[in-house]
Amino acid sequence: MVLDSTRSAVRQRVRWLALHGFVRTMARLGMRRGDPQARLIADPAVRADPAAFADEHRDKGPVVRGRVGLITFDHAVANELLRSDDFRVSSLGGELPKPLRRIIDRTDTGLLHPIEPPSMLSIEPPDHTRCRKLVSSVFTTRAVTALRDGVTATAEKLLDDLQRDATGTGAVDIVARYCSLLPVSVISDVLGVPDADRARILHYGELGAPSLDIGLSWPQYLRVHSGVAGFNAWLTNHLENLRRNPGDDLLSQLISATEDGAGLSERELEATAGLVLAAGFETTVNLLGNGIKMLLEHPDQLAKLRERPELWPTAVEEILRLDSPVQMSARVAKKDIEVAGMPVRRGELIIIHLAGANRDPKVFDDPHRFDVERDNAGKHLSFSGGRHFCLGAALARAEGEVGLRTFFERFPDARLAGSGSRRDTRVLRGWSTLPIALGTARAALGS
Repeated sequence: MVLDSTRSAVRQRVRWLALHGFVRTMARLGMRRGDPQARLIADPAVRADPAAFADEHRDKGPVVRGRVGLITFDHAVANELLRSDDFRVSSLGGELPKPLRRIIDRTDTGLLHPIEPPSMLSIEPPDHTRCRKLVSSVFTTRAVTALRDGVTATAEKLLDDLQRDATGTGAVDIVARYCSLLPVSVISDVLGVPDADRARILHYGELGAPSLDIGLSWPQYLRVHSGVAGFNAWLTNHLENLRRNPGDDLLSQLISATEDGAGLSERELEATAGLVLAAGFETTVNLLGNGIKMLLEHPDQLAKLRERPELWPTAVEEILRLDSPVQMSARVAKKDIEVAGMPVRRGELIIIHLAGANRDPKVFDDPHRFDVERDNAGKHLSFSGGRHFCLGAALARAEGEVGLRTFFERFPDARLAGSGSRRDTRVLRGWSTLPIALGTARAALGS
C-alpha cells in the first residue's frame, strides 16, 4: 500500500514536470525577453490587465510571432481562425516536444479532462459533429426560452434567501451566495443532478477551474487533480444512478440513446456529460460576477438599464465583450498556410486572444468604454465561433440577463464593500470573491 502510494506520487510529479514544470521554466525565461506567449503564462500583470496586454501588441500586426508559436488580438483574424477548416483544436500538452508528450502519455491518469479527447473541446468532425448533435437540442434558443421561467424562479428564490440571511449585516460574498448558485442550479435541473450534490459540484469546479491552463505550479496541479478526480468519481456514480432511475433530463436521454446503440460510447458519454455540466456553470458564474462588478462601477449605465430595461440583453453582450469569461482559445494549423500574410507551418499553434479581439478598435468604437447601448456589442467572440461555438450560449445569455436584472431590481442600493479577489486562472476570468453591501431590498415581483 505504501509502495503503491509512493509510486503514484512519483508518477504525478513526473507528469507535472512534463506537462507544466517545463512550460513554467521556459515561460519565465521567455518573459524576460518579452515573448508574448511566455508573458501570457508567467506575467502577473497580464493576468491582472489583459486589455492592456492586447493593446501593447496590437500595433505589431494582426498576427504576432513568439518563440514557440503565434498569437492574434485581431477580431477579423480570430473570427476566421475559429471557423477555418484549415485549423484544428488543440489538446492538453498536444503541442509540446515529442519526448514530453511520451512522458505525458505514459503517466496518463485515466481521468476525463475538459481539453483532452473525447471532450468536445478537443475533437473534430466527424466525432465532434456526432457528439454535438446529440446534445444541441437542449440548448437551442427555443428550448432556452422554455427554461426561462425556471431561471427566473430560481433567481428569485436565491435572492429571497440572500435577503433573509443578510439581515443585520447587509454585506455578502455575492459569488458564493448568488453568482455560483444560480447557474449550478439551472444546469443541474437540466442534467438531473440532485440538490444534495450541487455544493459538491461547485467545490470540484472551483478546484478544477485552472485545468484549462498550462504551466501550473505544483500546488495548483495537485488542487486541480483533486478536483478533476473528485468530479470524475461523482460523475460515474451520477450516471449509474440515472441508469437505475432515469428521468426526463438530458443525461437520461443520452444514456438511453447510448444503450440503444445510436448514441455515444461509454467514454464519450462520460466526457460529454462532464463537459456540459462543468461548462454549464463555470462561465456563467464569471459572467454574473463580472457583470455585477462592472455595473456597480458604472452607475450611469445601471441608471440607463433602470430607465430602459429593454437594454438588458445588450448590456449582457457588452459585459461579455469587455470582460470575457473565456479569455483565449487556440488552434493548430493542419497544413502550411498563410494567416494575414504571416506564414504558419503545419502543426504550429496560434493563440486566439478572445479578450483582445473583443476590444479591437477596428470593430468597436472607443473599445474600452462600457456602453449598454452599443449597437454591435453582440459581435464579440466570447462564445468562440464556427463548429466549436459554445453550445450553452443561449442559456448563458438568458441566465446573465435574468440573473443581473433580478439582482438589481431586488437590491437597487447595492454597492461594493471591498476589492474582492480574482480567480487564479488565465483562460477563465472571473471573481473568486466579491463582497457586496446589499442595502435596502425591494419586494420580489409577485409577492
